[in-house]
Amino acid sequence: MTSEGPLPLCRQHTPLQEPIPPAIWTLFCCWNLPSFEAGGPMIPGSFSRGFLLLAVIALIVAGCKTVAPDRSISPVVKKPSRILFVGNSFTFWRGGLSRHMKALSDAMTPPLGYETSSVVRGGASLEVMWTQTDAAQQIATGNWDVVILQEDLPETNVDSFRKYSHKFVQAVRDVGARPILFMAWEYDRLNWISLDEIIDAHRKMSAELQVEVAPVGLAWRNSRSIKPDLDMYARDREHPSVAGMYLSLMVIEATISGADPRSRDPEPLPIRGLKRLDHEGTEFLRGIAHQSINEWKAPR
Repeated sequence: MTSEGPLPLCRQHTPLQEPIPPAIWTLFCCWNLPSFEAGGPMIPGSFSRGFLLLAVIALIVAGCKTVAPDRSISPVVKKPSRILFVGNSFTFWRGGLSRHMKALSDAMTPPLGYETSSVVRGGASLEVMWTQTDAAQQIATGNWDVVILQEDLPETNVDSFRKYSHKFVQAVRDVGARPILFMAWEYDRLNWISLDEIIDAHRKMSAELQVEVAPVGLAWRNSRSIKPDLDMYARDREHPSVAGMYLSLMVIEATISGADPRSRDPEPLPIRGLKRLDHEGTEFLRGIAHQSINEWKAPR
């Protein structure tokens, strides 16, 4: 009930927009006839009135007109995912995964709607990112949807990784965002830890914190096992080549979106140096990303 009277029975019909048909007036009048009595109708009043009520409702509903939706009303648009990358040069090398994620988002049809940023420092572990940068403050105040947390295990140790993964994951969850651990790779300069050990450390943290992992290091290994000539490393044998960067991007984006990375093939994708990989090469790497994510998620 409103201040102007009861709501119309048909919400898509404007009251008093058209005259009420005479048949409906007749039925409403019959409603007020006396119940069964001498000389009255030979049907009990309660039954008669129930029948008439159903008839009235049926006629009113039949008279309602379907109103086409107002095309001038803007559709509800899903809020873009705001993504923050926290890490070291593995995150910002070759222009930065943050920038490349935005380029991929904008190149897709329709666009993915990602807005990206990063807090990075060369050579930094998660411990350094927590204690010596404003990463925690950026997480607390940036209104992020997803935060990618990249550890460089050869630069630190497993105990530090565990401690500061706890801190970062909790900080991300405290603001209602979604943490994802970026599993990186091994390299020759600091070879005290193997890729198997890096993978194992991330698997344990995933179980302990119930946190998602983007298994980039695993994807690098799978690529090398099939196409060893497609080098994941740059000349310094530590940072990613164009192929390594592209595979990292595909794994991380698929972890964020849940989409099949084989579908992320916009033309052109404006990432510097990507033309060094032919279509067959990028297609292969998207397939490796798909395989590696499924392998990571498979029950053990």
